[in-house]
Amino acid sequence: MIPRWCAGFTLPFILLLSSVFFVSFANAETASPQAEIPNASSQWQTQVGNLNRELGELVALQNKASGEDKLALQLQMFQKNEELRALVASGVKNDSFDRAFLIKQIKQQQKYADQGIKYLAERSSKLSEQLSEAKSEDKFAILSDYEESRKYLDSMYEEQSQNIDWLKRLNAIDEKAEEAFKLEINRRTEQIAANVEYIRQQLSADDAQLKVAPESEKATIQLRQLITQRRMAITTRSLSVMIELSDKVGIETAEYKRLYFEATGSVTQDLLSGDVLLSIIKTWSSKFWNWFVENAPQHIFQLIVFLIILLIARQIANLTRKVVKKAVAAKNLKFSVLMQDFFISMSGKAVWFIGILIALSQIGLNLTPILTGFGIAGVIVGFALQDTLSNFAAGMMLLIYRPFDVGDFVQAGGVEGKVSHMSLVNTTIKTFDNQIIIVPNSKIWGDVIKNVTHERVRRVDMVFGVSYSDDIEFVEKVLTDIITSHPAVLRAPEPMIKVHVLNSSSVDFIVRPWVKTDDYWDVYWDVTREVKIRFDKEGISIPFPQQDVHLHMASGQLPPSSDKPA
Repeated sequence: MIPRWCAGFTLPFILLLSSVFFVSFANAETASPQAEIPNASSQWQTQVGNLNRELGELVALQNKASGEDKLALQLQMFQKNEELRALVASGVKNDSFDRAFLIKQIKQQQKYADQGIKYLAERSSKLSEQLSEAKSEDKFAILSDYEESRKYLDSMYEEQSQNIDWLKRLNAIDEKAEEAFKLEINRRTEQIAANVEYIRQQLSADDAQLKVAPESEKATIQLRQLITQRRMAITTRSLSVMIELSDKVGIETAEYKRLYFEATGSVTQDLLSGDVLLSIIKTWSSKFWNWFVENAPQHIFQLIVFLIILLIARQIANLTRKVVKKAVAAKNLKFSVLMQDFFISMSGKAVWFIGILIALSQIGLNLTPILTGFGIAGVIVGFALQDTLSNFAAGMMLLIYRPFDVGDFVQAGGVEGKVSHMSLVNTTIKTFDNQIIIVPNSKIWGDVIKNVTHERVRRVDMVFGVSYSDDIEFVEKVLTDIITSHPAVLRAPEPMIKVHVLNSSSVDFIVRPWVKTDDYWDVYWDVTREVKIRFDKEGISIPFPQQDVHLHMASGQLPPSSDKPA
């Protein structure tokens, strides 16, 4: 089984580690069991000695091998070393084992880790330089090697920290070496934190550039942003490892934990400590204050400009409504009141909408996504509100063809009454008993529309019946006198008075005077009243339906007696 920290190592690194093994294990003594050592200690020391011997043999074999055989032997060496470290760890826990022998093994591991750290640090630095200079299509391959090197470098630091912990437990630690390792951890943590800050700035710059870049350049920026995000993930993972090691050696890590949280958004148990929270609050408050000092005057000025533009747009919208109102009211245009109201309303709203867009652009808002969003939202709303769009289309047809206007008495959509007002989706009709009925425009446009008051002149149709015994010519004279004497009856067209129908009980006359539309009901009611008065005065009878009932008695039958039987 390949150790977790060497799986996928590149061949140059494996060769270098092999040379370290050669130096470390070629001179290693193979311990033999001693009689005075307890059985458990003897067995442990024998296992360690066997592993050292096997490692020496593998070093010798790999020096003679080549190609894949050489690589396979090197991987076996790493596996043996992992087994050796496991034995060392068990020896540290057991105080009865040979202390001097154990310390020698640990220092051998320290030397091995130092060489690995040095190599991996140099390799990571070179890969970072290559990554900066490489073309975009080659960066992903380099980035994979870079991630691998950083991961193994972190593992080597962890192993070196474990080596120091073992020596501390055995009271064999070199204080200078421990202090040097602490300084190295502190230096590397600071370096990684600086890298995280730099990469964050790169991501912010890419985000800002992506918002304003033309479509032809967005693909390149997005690719660069993807690579930078992956580098951020690699660096923050290393920062997490170094924070953990720094905590072990007593280095203050509150600022580093705050940076890790801001870069990843990951909430850990360490974040809940008071020092970390205080650091986050101080940093954010400082950033907010700096931002406020730098940007507040500009944003306040932009807000003032925004409000001024809205105020001007409102005044222009009102002025536009007045101008459009005068323009559409011109007699030569012959616009209906509904059409006039439509143009007046839409002109004001259009100016107001444009004013809002201009005002938003002054505060730095990009209008392109907003307008695009309106288009997408329009399609979605169109599917969701098909009935409303149908009413809208019907409203436009009503405005264009003008079957009625405000104030007309209509019968439409199953409702009759006076048109109060109309929008693009519905029409409001007020009935004669003062009820308000709102009818969808699609229902009106899809049904028969009867406009009673559209024309300025109307004919009043009335029928009056007289008795068969009355003089027809005299009745015609009386009716003509009533009609011609009414001031609201028009002389042209000429009124019509004719015998219409010879009914079963009356002779019916049709009386059809022409009047102005506004006078229709006044003439109807006045003429009806006057006909009754004049007919009574002139002795003209107005027959009404009646029925005579005749009873015939059959011969030999007596009418029923009203007396009760005795």
